[in-house]
Amino acid sequence: MLLSDFDFILPKELIAQKPIEPRTHSRMLVINDKTLDSYFNNFINFVNKNDLLILNDSKVIPAFLIGRVNEKTISINLHKKINKTDWFCFAKNSKQINAGDIIQFGFDFSATVISKNFGELMISFGPDIDLLPKLEQYGKMPLPPYIKDYNEKTKIDYQTVYAKDPGSVAAPTAGLHFTQEYIRALENKTNVDYLTLHVGAGTFLPVKTENIHEHKMHSESFEISDKLREKIHNTKKNGGRIIAVGTTTLRALESGIDNNNTATEIFITPGYKFKVVDVLLTNFHLPKSTLFMLVCAFAGYEKMRLAYEHAISSGYRFFSYGDCCLLTRTEND
Repeated sequence: MLLSDFDFILPKELIAQKPIEPRTHSRMLVINDKTLDSYFNNFINFVNKNDLLILNDSKVIPAFLIGRVNEKTISINLHKKINKTDWFCFAKNSKQINAGDIIQFGFDFSATVISKNFGELMISFGPDIDLLPKLEQYGKMPLPPYIKDYNEKTKIDYQTVYAKDPGSVAAPTAGLHFTQEYIRALENKTNVDYLTLHVGAGTFLPVKTENIHEHKMHSESFEISDKLREKIHNTKKNGGRIIAVGTTTLRALESGIDNNNTATEIFITPGYKFKVVDVLLTNFHLPKSTLFMLVCAFAGYEKMRLAYEHAISSGYRFFSYGDCCLLTRTEND
């Protein structure tokens, strides 16, 4: 399939600039044999007692930094951790920056440029920096460029209520619809568990090749416990469904359920044979994005084209702070 097969026109006014309050009041488009307009607070009614609901508990770090180098201002987004001290980052205004330059983010916080590849830098914060407290002090949440309003609530709004393990540089946004109270209600009805996939900004990079199979995904690290693997196998054996909250959860499960993988570059497009996930809760994704390709693979290309047309005509809110859809896996497109 071609990149143009996954294009659609989205009115700018449907791009959500802030979340719905309370979180559970977002709309939810249910897509299985037919399309049903609903609300997320009805999600619990679509879950059975023998199902297994799996969420990604990775925590977003304040990965957006503004610094000074060679008397110029530079903004960077950390996007992939290399080791304890070194990161890859996307950089703006980096034309005059070279290996060896020092980026000063604060009087006691800096990084050295190790290498440069167009707009991507490899930087090192050095062995003496306790990075997370410095990011909390100097960094901002790495909002996607289509969200313009950064305010005092952003650090709360752009974080799931169950976030636990710091490491993501973008939110697993399907989880933003949950509250602690709603999770407790779900735990009283079905089985709930967590994995960790640290979301990298590379997941959201645009596909630039018309032949989609020439696109290369960035690697993302994840962790699935042996206990969760056992729960998944038992759920399947007993006729229950695996319900993934978000594409990040789905990608981790499809990459690592039957092996010891700790990172994934999986690129899911129509024709992919799903091994684990039966139901997917996810937000509405960008045109021509790898995530729209994923949901087309999961629920069927024509079905998702029609569903998105319905969502647009019905005024659903799109992207990170937007509404959600609940998809049942289809075996035939």
